[in-house]
Amino acid sequence: MRITLCRVALFAIIVFSIQAYAQEREVLFRENFDSIDNWRPFYFPKIKKHTQYSVVRVDHETYLKSESDASASAIIHKMEFTVYEYPRMRWKWRIENVYRKGTVREKSGDDYPIRVYVMFRYDPHKASIGQKIRYGLAKTLYGEYPPHSSLNYIWANRKEETGIVTNPFAAEAKMVILEAGHKKAGQWVEEDVNIPGDYRKAFGTDPPAIARIAVMNDSDNTGESSVSFIDYIEVSRR
Repeated sequence: MRITLCRVALFAIIVFSIQAYAQEREVLFRENFDSIDNWRPFYFPKIKKHTQYSVVRVDHETYLKSESDASASAIIHKMEFTVYEYPRMRWKWRIENVYRKGTVREKSGDDYPIRVYVMFRYDPHKASIGQKIRYGLAKTLYGEYPPHSSLNYIWANRKEETGIVTNPFAAEAKMVILEAGHKKAGQWVEEDVNIPGDYRKAFGTDPPAIARIAVMNDSDNTGESSVSFIDYIEVSRR
């Protein structure tokens, strides 16, 4: 009986701690990857080999596992949110390796063992004629509008790569380098970012209000392979 009561008390403490944390941070959502039901896959039309995403359980904890082998695809969270109301994002990730041929400034090396996107919604009512034509063509190809712009928080492949870099395929995508190289491979690393602040640094203007997040591990350009993990992703007011 004493053991049972202790377990109940411990469970109550854990629940209270989680609730207190959520109230302090004013959390919009926290994805702990008990499943990937809150995510939908995204495939690129010309890339036939897709990255594999799954939930793994280790010692009663669950993690998102992504496995890439000369492949590319992403998963996109189904919930949109307003970045001015919920500007903070936190997560914890781990990689097993970086890509030997990966480099942030060249198309041939635009692969990363893990990246967390913030994708800002395109609004055709606010677009120029040129944007409407270009985004309309993209919608025909992909079946939906691409993002207006995006921040790609990446684990870069080379230790000397730093800062914010324009993606070699698309000027609308900025690569925000948070980690780089293999020194921390095998270690869990926590990140904490301010989305509007990073957008202003990257683009020199305020971001569109509505966004959603995505995760990708890709290796279609380098032809290499990697495994990476994410423990959680959280979006909050502060």
